[in-house]
Formats: sequence, structure tokens, C-alpha cells
Amino acid sequence: MLNQRFALRHPRPSRRVAMQIGALGLLGLGTNHITGLRALAAENASPVPTVKPKGVIYIFLSGGLGQHDSFDPKPDAPENIRGEFKPIATCTPGIRICEHLPRLAERSDRWALVRSLTHPYNEHSLGHHVMLTGRTPAPSGFDGNRPKPTDFPSIASVVTGLFAPRNNLPPAAVLPEKLVHVTGRTIPGQFAGEMGPRVDPWFIEASNYRDASYVHGAFPEYGFQRADGKATPPNYRFEAPRLELGHDMLPDRIDSRTRLLSSLDRQLRALDGAGSAGAFDRARQSAVSMLLDGRVHRALDVHAAPAKVQERYGRNSFGWSLLMARQLIEAGVRMVQVNLGNDEAWDTHEAAFRNLKEFLFPPTDRAVSALLDDLHDRGLLDDVLIVMAGEFGRTPRVFTEPSLKSKLPGRDHWGAVQSVFFAGGGVKGGTVVGASDKIGAYPSVDPQTSENMAATIYQALGLPKTIAWKDALDRPHHVYHGEPIRGLC
Repeated sequence: MLNQRFALRHPRPSRRVAMQIGALGLLGLGTNHITGLRALAAENASPVPTVKPKGVIYIFLSGGLGQHDSFDPKPDAPENIRGEFKPIATCTPGIRICEHLPRLAERSDRWALVRSLTHPYNEHSLGHHVMLTGRTPAPSGFDGNRPKPTDFPSIASVVTGLFAPRNNLPPAAVLPEKLVHVTGRTIPGQFAGEMGPRVDPWFIEASNYRDASYVHGAFPEYGFQRADGKATPPNYRFEAPRLELGHDMLPDRIDSRTRLLSSLDRQLRALDGAGSAGAFDRARQSAVSMLLDGRVHRALDVHAAPAKVQERYGRNSFGWSLLMARQLIEAGVRMVQVNLGNDEAWDTHEAAFRNLKEFLFPPTDRAVSALLDDLHDRGLLDDVLIVMAGEFGRTPRVFTEPSLKSKLPGRDHWGAVQSVFFAGGGVKGGTVVGASDKIGAYPSVDPQTSENMAATIYQALGLPKTIAWKDALDRPHHVYHGEPIRGLC
């Protein structure tokens, strides 16, 4: 069986990097595009065996979705366990979910649940790392306050390293922004880690509201009331990145600029050999191609979609993010990670039931249901796997946190069990895998791990179980660390 491997190298000297950055400036590309170009320039990526193109959309609910209050209600448990919400029937007999997810309940024949995913961490950074990388152990030297090069690679980075770009687009993208805490702490687990920064996924910064003292994430436009008392302002903006040429960079001037860049190529060859210069040349050509490719522009321009389509998804960052994800998959991106809620928006320590009911569930229920319908109507649902999870679940007990200003109850962090949503990609609708115990505290049937979830994603993309990548010391690293979840497909 073919064993595909990805060879990585350490970064080159800073002089060459400086010349590359200058070259990007000649093309009218800012340094904010370098990460994307690194992904496009993964020149050592080996194509996987020829199979029918597959795609994955990973919806990540940063902060942690409560299993009791969403997909694993416990109506027979005591009040301080079951919470305020009532379960409703879905279109699948025997499956009930939260009353505030009515659209998804109507579509249960298109999705499945894993109610028994477990890991040992109750802390945000480790939880993020586990669920974004598909690796349960903490890597050596892990620092919850910042990403490190010794972190395990994110699933999106593995996809970037193993697939070649397609249609002028990198293999994996993350939108609408990086996961950044209000304190300014960048959450580890999102990046390539030990695979090297050249295979970081393409981060599409579309949620562009920023304040000098506060970072707002992908919350609904009408505002999400946070524990610190601040709310997302109503004029919060969602804007796709602009891949336009500068005002002086009309298409008829591209040739002269690229001829000028050829002189940089010659200097690069003199500095460190034709191989490195050739890699940069391919990156530069990819950048030009992205700028001039109308398909790329259309994939990113969600506001150009018909008004009815935007309304179906929701005219907010939740809806536009999932619409963009669908357009990117259709344009050729293999995997799109959608961060629905930055700054741990789903971290419902307080006012959990109000915030879920009024602010978080409505746009999620609407947007995910629209995505299911859209993919189905386009004949893509069988080929695109949708996964929705957070970094952990929530505690069985409902409580009021004395240290917080609000006296409205919520739930704490709970890695021991969470519910994960799957749809498309061959998943059998109306299926439930595993179960939690009677109070939703621990798996009682068929426990699953993040390794199993990641293996399910890799399998959906057509990656063979023997696939590996090589580090700078020529050591192989397996991609699969678990088995795909049985019973989903």
C-alpha cells in the first residue's frame, strides 16, 4: 500500500525571508498573507492516492457546548442536573434534543450524534489542543498561554501538509479568524506545531471588528452578553478578505511586475540554491494566480450570494462563515475549520440558559441547518463530512459561580464527556453512537476519543491508514492515532 510522506525542513535564514517579504510587497500583498502563501508553497506535499474529491467542514464551538443543554438531554435527572431546557422529538423516533434547536430536530435524518467522546482535561487550552489536533496526550513542554513548535499539528495543518493545492486554493482554511482570548492569548492547537509553520492552515480573517482594549470574536451581530459584562456591539462587521490588486496594479501591469520579480529569483538562487528559489517562485506564482482567479474571489465573497441564500444561513458571522465554508469546499479546499464563537463564547459559566437560548443557539441552529440543506440540494452532502464539537462538555451540576457578577446559573468545564455532531460524508442519519450515564457525567457505552474523531475526518478525506509525514530529522510520524468511529457510516 502506498505510504505517502511529507518531508519538512527548518526555516531558512532571515535574509532570504526578508527578500521574500519585499517581493510580496511588489505584488501588492501585505504580510498578513504570508501564512496563506506558506500553505500554498508546501512544495514537498505529496499527492494522496487518486480518489473522488472529498471535503470536511469542522465547526468548532470554542468554550465548550453543554451536552445536557444541546444533544444529550437528561429530562429524568434532578433539576440541578437537567437544567432549564426541555427536550423535543426529532424526525427520528427515539432521538430527542434541546427545544431550542428546532431546525436541526427537523433534519435528524441527515445527522448523527456521538454522545460519548471523552478526554481528561477541564482546562481550555489543553481542551482546544486535544480537539483541534486529535491527540489526547499533552505534548512535551506544552504551554497553555501560547502555541509552541513542539505542539502536535492541528488536523487542518495535517491536511495542508498531505494534499497539494487545488484550483489556486490551499488544502485547508480556518475562518472567520484565529482563536484569540480576550487577554490576547493565542490558543494553542490551531497551528502546524512540530510539522513546521510552512504548513499552517490558511487563516481567513473575516471577523474584523477590533477594539484597542477588547477583542470580539465570531458572535452574532445582535450581541452576545459576556461574563465580563461587555457585549458585542451591534455594528460588529463580517468582511471577507479582499484579494484585490492595488489601485496601481491593473492586470496589464502584472507582466512588468513579474519580470521585475524575476531578478529577485536570480538573487535567491545565488543566496541558497535553485531549489529554494524555485519553491519561492511557485509561491509567488500561486499568489498571482489567487489574485487573478475569479473562482477564488467568488468563494470568499459571501455578500454576493443571492439574498435568499444569505437569509437562509443568517446575516451574521455564524451564517456567513458557514456559507463561505461551503463555497470554499466547492471551489476546491479540502477542509475548512469554522470557529463559531471566538474568545470561548460557549464558555457558559453564568447566564448559560439565557445566553444559549437568546444568542448562541438561534444562529447556530439556523446556519447549520442551512448548510445541511445547501449541500444536499447541490448533491454534495454525501461527499462532505460535517463535524461540530467544542473543546469539552459542561458539568452535570448547574451552579452559580460566586466570583462572577451575574447570579444566573451556568455550568463549569467538563472534559469527561461531550456530544459531537456528525453529518454528510457517508454518515448514517438518525444514528446515535455511544451514551453518557444517567446524569451526563461520564461515558457509559462505547467511549470515543479525539483520536477516533480525527481518524473519522482523515478517512472521509480518503487518507490511507498507513500515511505518515517526516520531520526535519527524517523521522516518520503517523497521521492516524485511532480508529474511525464505528457505527457512523
